Amino acid sequence: QAAIGGHPLARCNLAYHEGINGRHERGVRHSIIAATQGNDQSLKFLMHAFRSGMISKEELAAALRAHQAAVDATKSPQR
Repeated sequence: QAAIGGHPLARCNLAYHEGINGRHERGVRHSIIAATQGNDQSLKFLMHAFRSGMISKEELAAALRAHQAAVDATKSPQR
């Protein structure tokens, strides 16, 4: 429920459990979503996935840009 509701840590935990259960593609997708919401742990997992050849350089770059945008948005003075 929390992952569906947009909670980044719950999404990261879901990605971890998907990976443990052998559903790596689903785990990577959940990690990308969590990273775009600003979750640092998911970003570390995506770096590992890139080194393992599970995601492309373009996918990693897009996730890094989205992560940085989310982090910048939480630090904005309007928040």
